[in-house]
Parts: sequence; C-alpha cells; structure tokens
Amino acid sequence: MTDRRGGLGTHPGESNAAGVLLITDARLEEGGPAVDLTARAGRVAAVEPHRAGAGAGGPAEETLDAAGGLILPGLHDHHVHLRAAAAALDSVQAGPPTVRDVAGLARALSQPGSGWIRAVGYHDSVAGPLDRYGLDGLVRDRPVRVQHRSGALWMLNSAGLAALGAELPHHAGVERDRHGRPTGRLFRLDDWLATRVPPAPIDLAEVSARAARAGVTGFTEAGPEPTPAAVEWLDGQRRRGRLAQRLVVMAPTGGEADAPGLAWGPAKFLLDDDSLPGLEELTRRFRRVHRAGRAVAVHCVTRAQLFLTLAALDEAGPRPGDRIEHGSVIPGEAVPVIGRLRLAVVTNPGFVVQRGEEYLADVEAEDQPHLYRARTLVEAGITVSAGTDAPFGPADPWVAMQAAVQRRSAAGRAWGPSEAVGAPTALGWFLSDPLDLGRVRRVEVGGPADLFVLGCPVAEAVRGGSGAAVAATVIGGRIVHRER
Repeated sequence: MTDRRGGLGTHPGESNAAGVLLITDARLEEGGPAVDLTARAGRVAAVEPHRAGAGAGGPAEETLDAAGGLILPGLHDHHVHLRAAAAALDSVQAGPPTVRDVAGLARALSQPGSGWIRAVGYHDSVAGPLDRYGLDGLVRDRPVRVQHRSGALWMLNSAGLAALGAELPHHAGVERDRHGRPTGRLFRLDDWLATRVPPAPIDLAEVSARAARAGVTGFTEAGPEPTPAAVEWLDGQRRRGRLAQRLVVMAPTGGEADAPGLAWGPAKFLLDDDSLPGLEELTRRFRRVHRAGRAVAVHCVTRAQLFLTLAALDEAGPRPGDRIEHGSVIPGEAVPVIGRLRLAVVTNPGFVVQRGEEYLADVEAEDQPHLYRARTLVEAGITVSAGTDAPFGPADPWVAMQAAVQRRSAAGRAWGPSEAVGAPTALGWFLSDPLDLGRVRRVEVGGPADLFVLGCPVAEAVRGGSGAAVAATVIGGRIVHRER
C-alpha cells in the first residue's frame, strides 16, 4: 500500500476516477506566492501560479478558496489508540483535570441507570490507589470499572467482580490480597475483560471528525498486538466511512498479516517493569521480527525499559525504522546510544501539559530533568516524531505542539524549558511520513492529496494550542472538514 514517494496509497473506497478538487489562492510556504492546486483521483495533479477566476488543472467538481492560507500535508498522529479513544468519549472522566479529589470522584460516578459504569483517566492523586473496597465506598449497588490513566490497570468494585463471577482468571494480572481474594485491580487484562463485560457500541465517527477539524489525515494505531478481529473492525470502520483518515497499524510481532486497505507499520513491543524479559529473550524477539522484514516499536516509559531496549537492539542489530515509543525518560547517557543505533523517538509532548503537576509526585527526582526530551534529541541528529497517545494524552495534536514549544504544565509551571523547540520543528513531528519517520512529507505534484489549510501563521496556530486555525482538511482529494 506504499508508493515510491513514501506516502500511503489509495484510500479504501476512493475511486481512481474520482472527481476534481480545485484549491485556489493558497501558499505552499509562509510569505510565498499564491498558487492554485488541483487534486485528481486522490493525488495532487497540478500546482500553478494563482489566477483569479481560473483553475490549475481544468474544470473542477468542487472548489475550495484557501483565502491566502498556508496549505500543508495533513497531520499524522504517529501513536494513538483509536478504539479506546472512541470508548473514552462515552465514558465517565475520573481524573485530572476534571476530577481532583474523592468528592469529585463520587460525583462523577453517581450515574443514573443500573448497568456497568465505565470511567477512565484515574490518577492516584485523586483518592490514592483504588481497589474494590475504596470503590465500594463510592458505588455499591452497581458494577463499576475505572481505568488508570496509564491504560495498564482497571479497578473494579465488588459488584463488578461479582458480575465477572467465577471466570476471573488465576492470572498474574489479577492482584490478590494475602488471603487470595481479588482486590479488584486487574493489570493488562483489557482483552479478557472486554469479552466478559457487556460491550458498548463503539463508533469512530466522532474521533475521526474531531481529528479532521484539527487537520489530521492519518493515524498510526499503536495497540501492542493487533488481533484479526481488531484489524477487521478497524478496516470495517474505514470502509463504512466512519473513519476518514489513512491508517497504519502496528504489525503483529510474528511477522506479516493480511489486511487489505491498511498499511502495516513496525511491530509494537509493550514492556512493563514488573515483567521485563531478560536481555537474551528480548534480543531473540527483536531478531525474529527483523527477520520477518519488520522494524520494532518499543514502549519505553521508564529508565529500565529504555536501557534494556537499547541493549537488546545493540545485540540484535538495529533495522531501519526501529523506534522508541514515548521515550518518557531519556537520561543523557542514552542519547548518543539512540543516535548510534539510528533509532527514531516518537514522543508525546502533550503529557507535559496534561500530567506535568503529577509528574512531580510520580517521577523520581533524578529522572524529572529527562522527561520528554525534545531539543536534546533534535540537536543530536535523532529523528523525532510525535503522537498524541489519545485517549491517554490530549487528542488534539496542536496541544502537543504548544507543549513542545512552551514546556509548561496546565498550571503554568515550567517543565524543562531547555528542551523547548520552535513551532516549525513541533509541526514537523506530525508531518513526517508514518512509514519513514526521517522523511518530512511535502505538498507536491503526484503526492497524495491529503492536505489541510491553515488560516494563520504556523507560530500563531501552535501558540493557540488548538485546531481552530485549521480552515479545511482534505483526504484523498475530498474535503472532509471545512470551516463555514
């Protein structure tokens, strides 16, 4: 599904005989001359000097007046969890900034009805480490499950455990007290839990629409191991028009998979400090993926996870496209190793805003200066791209860009100001090719007509931290968002 220009191929349902779109009075660069752009069959067919009342490539079926705005390749969110993002829109918010104390949590969980209550975004700063007994004090008469904002932990009350019944697995992920009774804390059991809890209808249409309003034309789904059912569901959402964006899916660690209409990215490796594999075992896993022709994308949010990953990739031998996901903590001594191995880092600067205050309590003092590095990596010549990690991070990429430039928490506290980057750099992290992060996509003849029009200068849009400056978004030569 890739072409030699490095872009994604034809969108499912996109006809090669599609209509013609004319975008007039646009700028390819700030301060540059006005141009008219014609898109045909999902690709940029012509870019010519702007002529009032004339088109660049013949008659058009649809016209978009850019009004002097900047036209750019569509943003690509390089790390997102789409199904969870959709579910979060219909879930109770249980953590900062919406909920900050026990009283607020009690109010949030006081929902009408009798079925399951699903809450997300919890942080221990609200009411400490939650378990069944703490939740019973808030809701006793109906099942409740609350997801920690890390995404690694679900916390259930006693009614929730009772609803699961005898099927609760004797699994390392089920925390138990000294008497062997479940505490209600379930670690990394999302897939199992999803088969036991009545499913809520999940639709990506609103996730897609919000992203389009921010100029996003592509996602990389960052689930750790895409099952055939999960891939089929994602593909079905796209084919039914519920997801307009292009989609890259992180590949199974076993190698190839069949998913017509989707592009396969690197294989995702999820590491937890409590169950880290040995160096030899992780090296073996990396080599197996490399032999299958895939790069690896390794979840690294702690010092231990990062150093183990670097050691294993050094042993296995890196492959082009290998990348560090998050890179939450990157000590100075790790930077030259990342550079030597030619690894990319897919960072999540939005967490500086969303979680900056809590990091003061959660992160070891020695690691706080190394949180979500940016300028250090760029100056070291390391390829950096960015993702939102939605729903676990702010879903708007402009919030992430603003955070990368301003380096301030939501309360205004400066967070590693020496790691700040300029607005063009932050924007470029979302313009890189999802299948070749070292390549920044450009608007060019022959390239995909996945574009957005920015109605103000880049610096102003980034400073605003919102997609409100996006005047229009085009995917496959079709307008999917236009400000009225």
